[in-house]
Amino acid sequence: MHELMLGALLVLTVAWLTVRIRHNKAAMKAESRPAAQEHGAYRAVAIKYSENACDAAKAMTGRRFLSNAAPRLPLPECDFPKCRCKFAHYGDRRTGRERRSPFAPAAVTGSTGSFQRERRERTDRRQRSRSD
Repeated sequence: MHELMLGALLVLTVAWLTVRIRHNKAAMKAESRPAAQEHGAYRAVAIKYSENACDAAKAMTGRRFLSNAAPRLPLPECDFPKCRCKFAHYGDRRTGRERRSPFAPAAVTGSTGSFQRERRERTDRRQRSRSD
């Protein structure tokens, strides 16, 4: 019975040490991250305006800007004496789902495309070296 208690105590001690070491490593890793990675490298803003905003702000409806590339408020084209535009903050500049598709033809989307037939004229060099 005494040996069983010592074995259980040993197992609990090892488990406690493991959890503590992992927690310390995670805390050290979080402290060493650059500030851009904490908030996301692609965090973005969009102009948020009231219903009686200038035409320049309304023209930017739906556009997101990277935080460091956003225009200053008030906008240079703003014709209101007291601008009430603000920024709405987002974690990512992209909206919706991923736009690239592996099934789309090669174009602006960045995919490799699809071909109807094999376009290589020779056999694969790796296959030739195995049969030699």
